[in-house]
Amino acid sequence: MKTDDKKIVKDYFNAVGFERWRNIYGDGEVNTVQKNIREGHKQTIETVVNWLKTDENLSELTICDAGCGTGSLAIPLAKEGATVYASDISEKMVEEAKTQAQTALGENHNINFFVSDLEAISGKYHTVICLDVLIHYPDQDIQGMVKHLADCAESRFIISFAPKTFFLTFLKKVGEFFPGPSKTTRAYQHSEAEVIKILQDNGFEIKRQGMTSTKFYYSRILEGVRH
Repeated sequence: MKTDDKKIVKDYFNAVGFERWRNIYGDGEVNTVQKNIREGHKQTIETVVNWLKTDENLSELTICDAGCGTGSLAIPLAKEGATVYASDISEKMVEEAKTQAQTALGENHNINFFVSDLEAISGKYHTVICLDVLIHYPDQDIQGMVKHLADCAESRFIISFAPKTFFLTFLKKVGEFFPGPSKTTRAYQHSEAEVIKILQDNGFEIKRQGMTSTKFYYSRILEGVRH
């Protein structure tokens, strides 16, 4: 990945983006669009947590939450007994996630937090999860990012992304006509077929699929398991 791509994301989430997304992921006052995004993100988290709970072995798993944000996935997984390794490119996000985890789980929780971009994550984990992160990176970066995370996953890889469809592309183009705070932010959509191919090329087959659709939030969720 180009250094500039990572720097843009890192700088954004350590500055204005941190406050914006902390509010969206939290429970404070937000505008109508942000509230809709909050609900969509919550639904995506619930889908993934329910998948893993259904398997009834969370307490036996090590899970890498790649791009953990404020801990909205790591915390419920830890509550269910998983050992979680949660990272984010933003130091501010990681500090907020630590605070949220201490509030929800106490001081001696089973989440290991660290600051890292996706391509610097190391180690092996039963499951690697990367939710709502790819939207910040263009197509040319995705293959390398997904391959690296796939190499860290011993058994399962769960990923979500904004699907590239004619309708969503049209909505984004419409949004670009509006100036000021209403203007669309830097966001990328990705071809589902291409993401599936990358997973298959790295030894995974698709087991479960999900889709979250709200008025301002669209996320395709794929679970790949090793052959």
